[in-house]
Amino acid sequence: MPALIHFTLDPFSRRLRLALAEYGVPVELIDEEPWEPMPDIFELNPAGTLPVYLEDASTALSGIEAITEYLEETKSAQTPLIPGDAFERAEVRRLAGWFDGKFYAEVSEPLLTEKVIRRFLPRQAGGGGPDTGRVRQAMARLRDHLDYISHLVDHRVWLAGEDLSIADLAAAGHISAVDYFGDIPWADYPIAKGWYQRVKSRPSFRPLLADTIRGMAPGAHYADLDF
Repeated sequence: MPALIHFTLDPFSRRLRLALAEYGVPVELIDEEPWEPMPDIFELNPAGTLPVYLEDASTALSGIEAITEYLEETKSAQTPLIPGDAFERAEVRRLAGWFDGKFYAEVSEPLLTEKVIRRFLPRQAGGGGPDTGRVRQAMARLRDHLDYISHLVDHRVWLAGEDLSIADLAAAGHISAVDYFGDIPWADYPIAKGWYQRVKSRPSFRPLLADTIRGMAPGAHYADLDF
């Protein structure tokens, strides 16, 4: 069985877990804590980042886009997640890049670093209380992204077009990691909320709703489909 080395709230790992479930590929999950990496993680991925996908004991793939393209080429016979013609596929990739690049830099990374990772790091390695300034800035930028999601969904069925795609799964990976903290102002963004409810209601999403972080309970509505 393939395996995925992942961290519970890592948005890139979440994207691949969703994709594998949508493809119907069972996978063994191997937990990795980014603040205490296992010794051989750099042998599997020289960058030391997650996730790492193991097709078998001798084949390790790393890099979110490389793994995504590999899975689409090898697992998508019945369920393509980069669908459409060349232009439509380009739009899927553009939006996935938006969330994995811009959203991550402005929202996911600062919130996960300040609210989760720093609390587990030793003080000499940067551990301690959160930088509240970074948290406030990330929450302000989150509103811009929720506006953009609302704009996309107001003109399309899914983020990139008529079909569910990697763009939706990338966005959901990031949004769901942030939603774990219970701070997203969903009431101000009903269109984005409706899109997220549709993604959250898919069978592929159920395992993510059972995720927990040691010593950190999820927000009250995290696992609620009718939040």
